Amino acid sequence: MAKENFKKEDEQLENVGEALSTAGQWIEEHQNILTWVVTAIVVVILGIIALNNYVIKPKGVEANNENAKAVVYFMNGDFEKALNGDDAECIGFEEIANSYRSFQAGKLAALYAGICYYQMGDMESAVTYLKRFSAKDLMIDPAARQLLGNAYVEMQEYGKAAKAFESAAKSGNDLIAPICLKKAGFAYLKMENKRAAKKVFESIKADYPTSQEAQDIDKYIAIADAE
Repeated sequence: MAKENFKKEDEQLENVGEALSTAGQWIEEHQNILTWVVTAIVVVILGIIALNNYVIKPKGVEANNENAKAVVYFMNGDFEKALNGDDAECIGFEEIANSYRSFQAGKLAALYAGICYYQMGDMESAVTYLKRFSAKDLMIDPAARQLLGNAYVEMQEYGKAAKAFESAAKSGNDLIAPICLKKAGFAYLKMENKRAAKKVFESIKADYPTSQEAQDIDKYIAIADAE
């Protein structure tokens, strides 16, 4: 039995040797092709590194710097200049949002642009830019969705408003969630969708019983439950 096992191992080693020999011969025959393939891979990798270090990172820094200029006007309540720039050093949030769209700073500029338009009373433009913003931040992202819902309410698009408010409520932010659920309920009442209104009002009572919004929620549940 042992001899048979050794014999099998010898045969396997012989097969491996033949395979290696064949592979070596193939490599010799295709050496130029392999060299070009390896070279191409290296060039691509180096290109990605160079793009990241010399283009992407500087562009991101550039976008952040532009945002900082516009924020000064924003903090002073000059939403027009914050949005459109000052024809000097500041290009404004709208230009930043469009020119640096693929960067996080560009997405942040879109949020600022949406707020500016909202403050200036242009709800359609506010919606356009607010919809472009998204982040994993548990405070900023739901707040942006809440503002989007507010803009839809101003436009009397209550269905879209309710969806925006409920999306904000799903963020897990215990401060913003009950506020947005209540707003969603009011939007549903505007649509005369009492069933949906009751559902979100009851979720406030069940999930956020200690919130300020829960203090008078029974009244709104009764309104939604009325025929």
